[in-house]
Amino acid sequence: MFSPPLLNSANVWASTEDDLEALYQSPHTGAITIRTSLLNGFRHDDSIHQYCYLDPESMVTDRPNTRSITDGSTLKVHSASSLNTLGYSPTPLREYIAMVERIEKRVCTDGIRSFKPVIFSITGNAGEIVECGRLLELQGRHCSSQFMMEINMSCPNIVNKPPPAYSKEGLLSYLHALQAAKLALPIGIKTPPYTYQSQFENLIGALLEVSSATHGCPISFITAVNTLGSCFAPRDSMNTPAVASANGSGVGGLAGAALHPLALGNVLTIKRMLNEHVALKDITIIGVGGVSDCAGFDRMMAAGASAVGVGTALGTHGVVVFETMNCELVARDCQDCSDKEM
Repeated sequence: MFSPPLLNSANVWASTEDDLEALYQSPHTGAITIRTSLLNGFRHDDSIHQYCYLDPESMVTDRPNTRSITDGSTLKVHSASSLNTLGYSPTPLREYIAMVERIEKRVCTDGIRSFKPVIFSITGNAGEIVECGRLLELQGRHCSSQFMMEINMSCPNIVNKPPPAYSKEGLLSYLHALQAAKLALPIGIKTPPYTYQSQFENLIGALLEVSSATHGCPISFITAVNTLGSCFAPRDSMNTPAVASANGSGVGGLAGAALHPLALGNVLTIKRMLNEHVALKDITIIGVGGVSDCAGFDRMMAAGASAVGVGTALGTHGVVVFETMNCELVARDCQDCSDKEM
């Protein structure tokens, strides 16, 4: 899918032009994903849209943050988790496209012409999603990087807007619009962490319903998974929320190490169910959730992912996390070759 099959997930640490350029310039990412945006940007509020790191074993939490500060954790744990009450990026989609255009020009100026795919994570209603797709189609013709579109249907933090990917009807409202639009770019959907079988069946059933039509399924990849909603971390013995939120509860989305087993189960189940249907078996999976090292990467690929996305570990370690993981993978593969030759 990508070479190397490593990239960042759509998250707060992929928000600014500096964030994106560092990810794009890294030889250890095979693609980059831009933080979920809307046509006109999201109304971000530092007082209620926050994240913090936490140790999943001790439940010790870090200070709350609101911006894309990497390597900012004071927690001394190898595999941290994170809790967030964030919404989407305040930066509009058009500005992100302009950022990519500028980054490409600087890449050429530096004498490096290794362009890589750029996944624009976007959200909105079905009509807005189609408009985003048409904009990416049009502007993508002027760029050397392949533009891809990931539809975030799974954010748990938007008040009075439950993630549409939890229901077949919600999924179909987008899939039918995409099918009618006949967009000529790779399109994926970002799913929430499913916790029981009927949720997986809703996903597969919706994909099959649009696949049975003349033009086939408009989806070429699935990013699994987004954060797990309805999670809470106290800052002290008084149950003070570790992060602020729109309703004051501090309940938000969990990511990182604590999410890893559930993410693996989702990738494994979705891949198995896709493979049961000829019309769906070519849909690839980007596995996301709690990967921070070579071992986590191996587990995610073994579960059925074609590429692996990194979120919380990017925040705690910075872009160097990809170099560390890639070097571990190369060293492991070299050792395997040496062992076979002996």
